[in-house]
Amino acid sequence: MANIIRISKNFALSEMTKSATAERLGVDNTPSSIHLVNLTHLAIHILQPVRDQFGVITINSGYRSPALNAKVGGSKTSQHCNGQAADFESFSTPNPDLAKWIANNLEFDQLILEFYDGVNPNSGWVHCSYNLMGNRKKIMTALKTKSGVQYKNGFVKIGRASCRERV
Repeated sequence: MANIIRISKNFALSEMTKSATAERLGVDNTPSSIHLVNLTHLAIHILQPVRDQFGVITINSGYRSPALNAKVGGSKTSQHCNGQAADFESFSTPNPDLAKWIANNLEFDQLILEFYDGVNPNSGWVHCSYNLMGNRKKIMTALKTKSGVQYKNGFVKIGRASCRERV
């Protein structure tokens, strides 16, 4: 049986590096020791408190090597490449409520409610980052538009539902 490397009480390193794209394309997604430090702090300061509050959360994307990030079309400045960001969701809590709780209760660098459609409470996901060198507490909403992805500052009203107010 392989050793499980825990980076917090309820999170394993393997959850933060798993990628079907990397496996399918044979892309190395092994974090360096600096990335491991960042991933550990992300888990301790963001993911574990969210888990403690809401129960099980699913990590959709954690660490991405630069090669993997390029394959998935990520931003060249993505904090995923530094081990500082994760995309996640809780199927027991609507994503806007999850994001608002993080905004009101945790120290973070960037918090983005991504691709929430305003109808399905579990649509989209939450992107959150943590930076050991200092956190900006920047909040945004990412929307899919006909011309591509649009980022708006704060939580914005979407469709019939909303994140209730701008933070």
